[in-house]
Amino acid sequence: MSFSHKPPILVTPGDPSGVGAEISILSLRAGCTDFCLIENAERVARIAQLLELDIDIKILSHPSEFCDNSNALQILNIDWQVTPVAGKPNAANVPQIIEAIKAGAEWAQDGTVAALVTNPIAKAMLYYAGFAYPGHTEFLGSMAPACPGGPAMMLASKDFRVVPVTIHIPLSEVSSTLTKQLIVDKGRLVARTLSTQFAIASPRLAICGLNPHAGEQGSIGKEDAAIITPAIKQLRADGIDATGPHPADTLFHDDARKTYDVVLGMYHDQVLIPLKTVDFFSGVNITLGLDFIRTSPDHGTGFDIAGKGIAKPDSLIAAIKTAHVMAGHRASCHSGMKK
Repeated sequence: MSFSHKPPILVTPGDPSGVGAEISILSLRAGCTDFCLIENAERVARIAQLLELDIDIKILSHPSEFCDNSNALQILNIDWQVTPVAGKPNAANVPQIIEAIKAGAEWAQDGTVAALVTNPIAKAMLYYAGFAYPGHTEFLGSMAPACPGGPAMMLASKDFRVVPVTIHIPLSEVSSTLTKQLIVDKGRLVARTLSTQFAIASPRLAICGLNPHAGEQGSIGKEDAAIITPAIKQLRADGIDATGPHPADTLFHDDARKTYDVVLGMYHDQVLIPLKTVDFFSGVNITLGLDFIRTSPDHGTGFDIAGKGIAKPDSLIAAIKTAHVMAGHRASCHSGMKK
């Protein structure tokens, strides 16, 4: 039998006390086989038995050993410092959680793997153990070359995409953080990524206002006219199809979503709440501005349901498929540039 050794998608374990291993197994059972998983192989086998799922497991010593015509769950084996207990995270395992992310990013950077997909982490547990970053996005950004506007977080579903200009900061700091240049840099990055990794030749960017009614001509806040409108004018001058500032409460109904390819919101919840309301289970978190592809399920660790056999793999499956599509477009784009 001959095997193909195309670079796989690499999936990190996330917090092992959460649902990461469960949804990875369920993703394989759903026919998603183009990934390898960092985890403890014996533990994964036990979880599969608890789920009453019969799966084959193949242990790899390096991602280059991945066989893309195998139906086995291919695992890069690790030994956890403390045996994980479903629903009960342990800070002793944090160094291995972080090391798995770091190794995956490095393999994605050198082309050993086609893309990185990260299972959910428990940020509070990582902070307790001394983790110095707000989350995956910022940590991975620290490992990549500096990029104007990056790292940026895009949430995507089958219906639409959203990008918050500011990410994990208090709402009270949003207004003072927003600048024309920040919005311009995010807009340029988003437009470039949609073109090179999503094959959208002329991306349409809809940009939210910050205040109710996009400021109502300055009567409900000055930021929309003073910061956001000049940024949109600059993006248009760059040749980017950017519109706004739009009142956020008019931007997410069915007809409105047909008019753009992505929404840029001014803060986290402004755009994440609409997307998660429309498609909670299949959303994908994508990090823009890295020198590699990273996606993630758009949900948390699921400590409350871990080990109960009720976790849904939809978002992880979507994250793996999205990473695969992005890697294909990225490779085609790079190949075209070399010709």
